[in-house]
Amino acid sequence: MEKTLSIIKPDGVARGLIGEVIRRFESDGIKIAQMKLIRLTTEDAQGFYAVHKQRPFFNSLVEFMTSGPVVVMVLEGDNVIERNRKIMGATNFVEAAPDTIRRCYATDIEKNIVHGSDSLESAEFEINFFFKN
Repeated sequence: MEKTLSIIKPDGVARGLIGEVIRRFESDGIKIAQMKLIRLTTEDAQGFYAVHKQRPFFNSLVEFMTSGPVVVMVLEGDNVIERNRKIMGATNFVEAAPDTIRRCYATDIEKNIVHGSDSLESAEFEINFFFKN
């Protein structure tokens, strides 16, 4: 059973979209194995997004991700990484397919409601980052 990490970002939590995001996962047969509501510290966000440290958007991403609570989830299912990414839609919501989370709810490329692991390797790192046991 494949696992991936999903995050409902501060904009999704603030706009009351937790239930809608979870509904989309569950209606696709994706199981939520673990879930918690947390508030990232600056250090947490910098560590989680360290791969983007040299990118020009790094500081604004860290600031955004620490601006409010987030929901972190471990999702399980067959091909769950690919399925989750399809449900989320493209990072740039303007390019996302119709009826994806980002196309329906994102307001800009950074405030795009959700994050999801993009590979087995990143899923392993990201799950262990938030769910150490």
